[in-house]
Amino acid sequence: MHLWLIPLSYAVISIVCGLGLPRLEDAYFASYTLNLSVTSVQAFLSAVASGMMVLTGIVFSIAFVVVQFSAIAYSPRLVLWFVRDPMLFHSLGVFVATFTYSLATLLWVDRGGSGTVPLFSSSLVAVLLVLSVVLFSRLVQRVNDLQITNVLRIIGGKGREVIHEMFQNLDNRTLSEPSSAGSAVGPITQTLRYSGEPRALAMVDVGALVEQATQAVGVIEMACAVGDILLEDTVILHVRGAKERLLETPLLKAIHLEADRTFEQDPKYPIRLLVDIAIKALSPAINDPTTAVQALDQIEDLLARLGRRDLDSGYSSDANGVVRLVFLMPTWEDYLSLAFDEIRQYGKDSVQIMRRLRAALLGLAESLTHVDRVDAVRRYLKQLDLDIARSSLDEEDQARARETDRQGLGMTRKAVRATGPLNIVRPVP
Repeated sequence: MHLWLIPLSYAVISIVCGLGLPRLEDAYFASYTLNLSVTSVQAFLSAVASGMMVLTGIVFSIAFVVVQFSAIAYSPRLVLWFVRDPMLFHSLGVFVATFTYSLATLLWVDRGGSGTVPLFSSSLVAVLLVLSVVLFSRLVQRVNDLQITNVLRIIGGKGREVIHEMFQNLDNRTLSEPSSAGSAVGPITQTLRYSGEPRALAMVDVGALVEQATQAVGVIEMACAVGDILLEDTVILHVRGAKERLLETPLLKAIHLEADRTFEQDPKYPIRLLVDIAIKALSPAINDPTTAVQALDQIEDLLARLGRRDLDSGYSSDANGVVRLVFLMPTWEDYLSLAFDEIRQYGKDSVQIMRRLRAALLGLAESLTHVDRVDAVRRYLKQLDLDIARSSLDEEDQARARETDRQGLGMTRKAVRATGPLNIVRPVP
């Protein structure tokens, strides 16, 4: 659903209700009235109607200023995500509905000199006013969510959701290895290309593609990965070994495109946003390495979860266990490079960043069980040492940069050497 339809729907419904409900109330419930002064109710409705427009302008002006500031401080891609929050559009819709219905009710107060105040219409305006105040409070809370700690936590939470939905634990892996899965595919019988303006591949309907490949007794091989930008004449997929040609329209419906990348089926995207925040904080114009350290906290957590998952799951089978869909998936090395390369390059002259990176890598090496992934982490540690040696830091700072500190600069982790029995002090009950 297009988000602009949300406030439009509220406006249309409020206009219809404003034209119809007071007439129904006058025709069937005219005896139900409020025992209030007509002048007081008219003043109340006028204040609500005029005040809602002023409130709407103030709230959204503040919101846009905060969003613009966040775009400069964090990432423009992240701000687009906040701007597209449905809560913002529902709030705008309720504000407009309150304004419109208040005006409609105002027309029926003292209708024809009756000296009466309609009960239900006036009460509904009060309900809409209370709802507007509640939504205003929620909007203020959403503005508070733009604080850096909350932003990082929300992005990390999205990443954890995607990882949990997409990947199986290594211990629970039941699928065959992709190398053996793809050994029986036949020659290319059909190629699907993209035509149109550049769009991002946001999601693939795996079930629909598997069903179509099963009907054609073939294998669909994706040539683009989720998160790729499709340009004119870009190859989207190949059909291999099919006995009949697949219709392009159902194939295209199974490929969901958006103007920008989304979190669905793209565990790289939350890491990309966290890295964007970190490297922007490391820029000389901002010079905020502590924010980069906080971003690394979330990045390390996401990598630790990815490291214990089956990342070689880029294929899907039909009910008989025959592979029908093969799609591109990032490797563990891809995730490591995405998460650390730019932060390492832009933060190589920061003792705080080097110490936090080392702590993250050592933490990953200790938590992972897959030998190849542990080896990749240890190779990255060697690359980190080379960067420190080539940095502009003097020898003393280089030595400090090679220490491990999960806070960046706060508490150096050193090996504990037991020289005698430990005296454990227990609290007095």
